[in-house]
Amino acid sequence: MPLDATMTRAAMTRPNSFDPKTRTVSAVVATSTPVQRRDARGPFLEILTADTLDLSAVEGLPVLDSHRTATVRDQIGRVRSVAVEGASVVAVLELTSAEDAEPIRQRIADGTVSGVSIGYRVTGWTEQSTPQGRVKSPTGWRLTEVTLTSNPADPTARLRHEQRSPAMPQEVIETPTLEEAETQRRADIRGLVRSAGLGAEIADQLIDQNADLTAAKAAIFDALDEQRRSRPIIRVHSSAEDPAVILDRASDALHIRMAGGEPKPEVRSYMAMSMLDMARDSLARCGVSTRGMSADEVFTRAGEHTTSDFPTLVSNAMNKTALASYQAASSPLKSLGRQRSLSSFKTAASIRLGELGRLQELDESGEIKHVTRAENGETMQLGTYAAGLNVSRKLLIDDDLGMLGDMTSAFGEAAAQTEADILLALVTGNPNLSDGTAVFDATRGNIAGAGTTLDVAALDAARKAMRAFKGLDGATLINVTPKYLLVGPELETTAEQVLASIYAATVDDVNPFTSKLGLLVEPRITDASFYVFADPGRIAGLQYGYLSSAQGVQIQRSEAWSTLGLKFRAWLDFGAGWFDWRAAYFNAGV
Repeated sequence: MPLDATMTRAAMTRPNSFDPKTRTVSAVVATSTPVQRRDARGPFLEILTADTLDLSAVEGLPVLDSHRTATVRDQIGRVRSVAVEGASVVAVLELTSAEDAEPIRQRIADGTVSGVSIGYRVTGWTEQSTPQGRVKSPTGWRLTEVTLTSNPADPTARLRHEQRSPAMPQEVIETPTLEEAETQRRADIRGLVRSAGLGAEIADQLIDQNADLTAAKAAIFDALDEQRRSRPIIRVHSSAEDPAVILDRASDALHIRMAGGEPKPEVRSYMAMSMLDMARDSLARCGVSTRGMSADEVFTRAGEHTTSDFPTLVSNAMNKTALASYQAASSPLKSLGRQRSLSSFKTAASIRLGELGRLQELDESGEIKHVTRAENGETMQLGTYAAGLNVSRKLLIDDDLGMLGDMTSAFGEAAAQTEADILLALVTGNPNLSDGTAVFDATRGNIAGAGTTLDVAALDAARKAMRAFKGLDGATLINVTPKYLLVGPELETTAEQVLASIYAATVDDVNPFTSKLGLLVEPRITDASFYVFADPGRIAGLQYGYLSSAQGVQIQRSEAWSTLGLKFRAWLDFGAGWFDWRAAYFNAGV
């Protein structure tokens, strides 16, 4: 079971300590009664030890209705105090005076509600093997909540009996009658048998033998051991015990600890696990005992590919972190092109077919004349860009996930910056296309004759030029519609003003480009030039692609025999090129 995992344990109470004036009730909320649990290694008996409970922050903890936290109404009170008495933990609960909690207070008063459960977090475990199986106790734990429930699991804990009078305000412990003691003995034995998952006939036998609780526990343990030895071993993995599920959830938890965020409910139990805990857990799941191993030895064994899935776990978490920063830093220029998936590093050609022109009227013979279509092709080629990262043994042992997260995020951002540099060079470099002419050229009509200021008139000229672009046949108007305005920081404010929606006092004041163009700002454009691009869904100006098996930034563990720690490499298989000059218009600005 992961350290600091949130768990609950239920305890039986008797409502006769309820004081309706103060709305308080006193309950034994935890005892040393064994409770069946299960972790990645299988079932075990959990015994809470009262002397290891952290009492530093218990006052004011919430009292909940059946562990629910969906609304504020689910909190029905608060914890007034918690104390340790021998092997038991006792709490005084104060219920809310709210009207909607009156039915709950009434159920406590008349004895209908008799179950108390606690939520708690464990910071460490001790484990021992017994004839009855594994037994685990916390080396430290703290309460997180107390709740009223109808499903108790610790029947040996009970409400404290108390009676008060004006002359004796202090608490007086009542001595139960023989009849009450016998009734409670029977209830306790049946509760222990039920918790152990044994049949009711076991409880009947123990009751008939007048067994006390100590004898009953011993008999139950013997029955469990006999049951375990006699039945065949059938290994069934639930989703929570599936190694692939554990790996995915642990990776998510490590990623969130590195980069921040809100974990999913099923991931929360892994959030408190350090990297050392995860390394030990990975070894335990493949049958390697870490008892007596130092942290160095644990990480060395866990770092072996053939031993555990710990390297894959760390790699997955780093990939998630790098991908998040990669997407956050993604260049706006990618909005101007179409993405492709390439199967190799060979030069790839993108063939664009020309237009059909016009349909022709059939003559009297009904003969359909065949037409030809022009075609044009631009090329692009993938390149690989990479960097390395060493995760030192000091970082692993210190569990410094903040530093690891920063380094991994830098991988993702570096990949995004690399893509942006390549795309920007295509736009501002004005390379020649397959026809031997530059992308932006006066013969194409997609460049302003002289640079002008960015205003409505300049955008009007760009739109008119793009509307007049013809297809590959040189005759068909393809009606290119402007979609994006691309500028640098120098023109960002001006562009926002030009595209802003303002109240027009006259027809001449109407801004025709309001809500017509999307603004893209590329900080690497340092002058006053600006570009107008078409919607890539209609006609794409740029094209970019990744290797089909490695979309975006990739992080992988590599062997590092000369390094104490783990070594990772990050790479990006990326390429870009122009697709069609007809999707863009350029103005050099002033």
